[in-house]
Amino acid sequence: MDKVIPRKNRKFRYLSIAIGVFLVLAVIVFFSFNSKRTLNVKADELSIQKVEKAYFEDFVVFQAKVEPLNVMLVNVTEGGSVKEIFVENGAMVTKGQSLARLYNPNTELNYLTQETAIIEQINNLNTGKLNIRNQELNLTKDLVLIEHDYNDAKRLYDVNAKLFAKDVISKNDWNTFKESLRFQEERRKTIQQSIQKEKQSNQVQISQINHSIQTMEKSLDILRNNKKNFLITAPASGRLTSFEPVLGKTFQAGESIGKIDSKQGYKLAANVDEFYLEKIREGLKGQVEFKGKTLEVIVTKVIPEVKNGHFIVELAFASKEDITLQDGLSFGVKLVLSEKNKILVLPKGIFSQETAGKWIFVVKGNKGEKRFIKLGRENPSYYEVLEGLKEGESVVISSYSDYKDIEELSIQ
Repeated sequence: MDKVIPRKNRKFRYLSIAIGVFLVLAVIVFFSFNSKRTLNVKADELSIQKVEKAYFEDFVVFQAKVEPLNVMLVNVTEGGSVKEIFVENGAMVTKGQSLARLYNPNTELNYLTQETAIIEQINNLNTGKLNIRNQELNLTKDLVLIEHDYNDAKRLYDVNAKLFAKDVISKNDWNTFKESLRFQEERRKTIQQSIQKEKQSNQVQISQINHSIQTMEKSLDILRNNKKNFLITAPASGRLTSFEPVLGKTFQAGESIGKIDSKQGYKLAANVDEFYLEKIREGLKGQVEFKGKTLEVIVTKVIPEVKNGHFIVELAFASKEDITLQDGLSFGVKLVLSEKNKILVLPKGIFSQETAGKWIFVVKGNKGEKRFIKLGRENPSYYEVLEGLKEGESVVISSYSDYKDIEELSIQ
């Protein structure tokens, strides 16, 4: 008799296999996420330096150019093309000396037109003033005639008054003489009042006309002086620089055509990185090298306006001795921002470009371990170490461009 053999449950076997595979994958994932990302590098590819305690001097080095202490620009008042050149660049000039002459036919024609119009207006005003005087003269002539008529009437009145008293003339004739005198008297009085008012009015008009004529004459003088602006003259005495006109070259009104150094001294001017804006202030001292000597300079002005990531600093030489300088010379300035003191420092390197100074590889044996740090002040040679590093530790300060996602270096 055959024996029935029970069939094994395959579902249980599949479930066991799945659980096993899941556990293996979980272990692989766990170790992949928790293991350090390591990169093999050659020792000669790295720059390794030690963290040490050293005297740290907070300073900044930058290039500064010599500029005249007092410079006056030579500006073009009336635009035009260069017609004549009287001096050369670099020459010593005196105030008012002719430097160059410009020419602009359109502007000169415009000046001539304006001058003609102003002269015509002045002539018209003078003609109006003459007419007023003529009117006043005519009234005066009329008054002379009226005075003559009045005197005749008065003479007849006086003569006939005596005759009437002796009954020589009739009353009607007497009344005629009386009426004639009254009429002439009223006529003379009216004309005198008219002449007086006319003179007052004429004085006001003539005063206004004279004022207008004076204003136009001033405008005419200004216009004629403006015609002289085509001649460019030195606004001050000194050395002429940046003066490079070319015959036929056109300059616009207000454009600078040169500079004049009044030879009253020099200063240093520099464009400094905006990083140092809060650190540099007036009164800070620095040094420059000149003809084998170390000269002291001092910050005299800080212009805080930032342009293209830089601001302007002006410095003066502290020494009172006569220093022969020339406009345009360049000096390397070392500006001291704080006194020397001994602190923990890290040599500067380009690693900070990728890490922003927040972490670094610390070398132990043949391993470089990633460690977070905190840096403080800096100068061209060192960073100040605030946290994360100890004296004597070695660190990688070369480029981290290939190590940004690496946590450990295996140094071979």
